[in-house]
Formats: sequence, C-alpha cells, structure tokens
Amino acid sequence: MKYTISLKGMEFYAYHGCFQEEKIIGTRFKIDTVLVCHAEEAAVTDDICKTINYQQVYAEIKKIISHPANILESIAYRILTQLKAVFPQIAYATVTVYKLNPSIGGKTESVSVTVEEDYLNS
Repeated sequence: MKYTISLKGMEFYAYHGCFQEEKIIGTRFKIDTVLVCHAEEAAVTDDICKTINYQQVYAEIKKIISHPANILESIAYRILTQLKAVFPQIAYATVTVYKLNPSIGGKTESVSVTVEEDYLNS
C-alpha cells in the first residue's frame, strides 16, 4: 500500500524575488506538498513516529521559506530536498510554490513552480 500525505494552501509572508523592492516589501506565498510513502506500520500501530508528521513538515517548510531566494525554483528545490532528508521514507514528492499577486504588469492571481521527484525510479 502507498499512503499520500498532502498539505495544501500553506500561506507565508516572505521576501523572495529578483527585484530589490520584493526583498524589502515582501509578498504572500502559498505552498502545496504531496508526499507518498509506505506507512503500513504506522497504520497498524497507530504510531505517529512511523509516518510523516505533517506538523513537522509544516515546520520545515516554514524554516525554509524564511530564507530569501531570488526564484521560486530555488525555494521548491530546497523544500523538496529538506523534506527528503528529514523523512527518508518518502517515495515520491511534489512541491508547488506560488507567488500570490505577482507584480508582472497586469492582474494575475499567482505564478507557480512545481518540482517533483520519484525516489523509487530516479
């Protein structure tokens, strides 16, 4: 069996971007993650230590988003590699980072970058 753990719509205020104004003023970001793992032991034993603790996932993402980056690709990559380091039981993961209301010359809800890795087939 495979288990999918998703955290959707995590919102953060951060100071990412290529322009100096973005690094001073900041903006809102949204992050979605999908983590696939084998968690039969956790399901049988009802033991949170045997699965991916989503409070810990949130805490890891919050730490990463607080360190400025120029581009969304860098943020998504750092999140994915950190989650895999903390939770080696992850078999497949996607991370999507959205910059909300980006300043790109017109009304736009968001721009986003998704990174994914299949650890079983990589």
